Amino acid sequence: MIAVLMGGNSAEREVSLNSGNAVYDALKNQGVECFKFNWHGNNLAKLWVQDFDKAFIVLHGRGGEDGYIQRQLEQHNIAYTGSNAIASQQCMNKATTKDIWQQHNLPLSSSILVKVGQQTPNINFPLPWAVKPILEGSSVGISKVETTEALNKALELAWQYDEIALVEQWIEGSEYTVAILNGKPLPVIQIKINQGFYDYESKYLSNDTQYLCPCGLSNADEKELQKIAMQAFTAMGAKTWGRVDFILDRDNTPYLLEINTVPGMTSHSLMPMAAQAQGISFDALVLAILNNE
Repeated sequence: MIAVLMGGNSAEREVSLNSGNAVYDALKNQGVECFKFNWHGNNLAKLWVQDFDKAFIVLHGRGGEDGYIQRQLEQHNIAYTGSNAIASQQCMNKATTKDIWQQHNLPLSSSILVKVGQQTPNINFPLPWAVKPILEGSSVGISKVETTEALNKALELAWQYDEIALVEQWIEGSEYTVAILNGKPLPVIQIKINQGFYDYESKYLSNDTQYLCPCGLSNADEKELQKIAMQAFTAMGAKTWGRVDFILDRDNTPYLLEINTVPGMTSHSLMPMAAQAQGISFDALVLAILNNE
């Protein structure tokens, strides 16, 4: 029996519910015995009284991707999908992720951390800047800062979600993502938006965002991105499935943005799209994640 864990109490609750329902339907379609568990953040006691062998984690953001639910399952000796608690915690924290990637000489933009209440330090890399909370997903709380005067407002927004904000050099260019499934990269997807940047609305609400697969890169450039994505994924200790996001500047130089250990599984989601391009149906993708093969 499989428990499909969805919901949670993060900013991405609604997306998780959509993802979870899609995963549940896919398992049911294939005759897998399963049930849905809508986690609210404080009702885990109801999960432990259920009889199940493995959890399929489809919780996005805090609680689901930061190692918390993974630790709870480990303490109850229950198997689960995806990365373990330590890797999940490290991948969720943008500052930790950048530190680890830097140690592995992976391509990154310049950045600093600013703690709530701390005097803003001098920033020695050029405008514009991206300001983001270090522990949110789905581009929640992110601002693009074009003038030094606008920095404080952006920090205040980021601090609503976390007491530490990451300020990094904004790289103008095109966004790409590489999904990874069981040790292999899937075809690269280019994300094209009409205006602004790839924020929450572009990801989940807009029908104007375009996803290009084939991604439009040369074969060599696509392979290079896939190679860096695998290095980034492995460096973090991530397992089974995930997604590594990039931006390529106007010279096609890649910069790593972030890693997702429980990517979206909705109709707008990139992981299923990349799998489809590889000839893997949604149902087959769900089964591959469940069985780690």
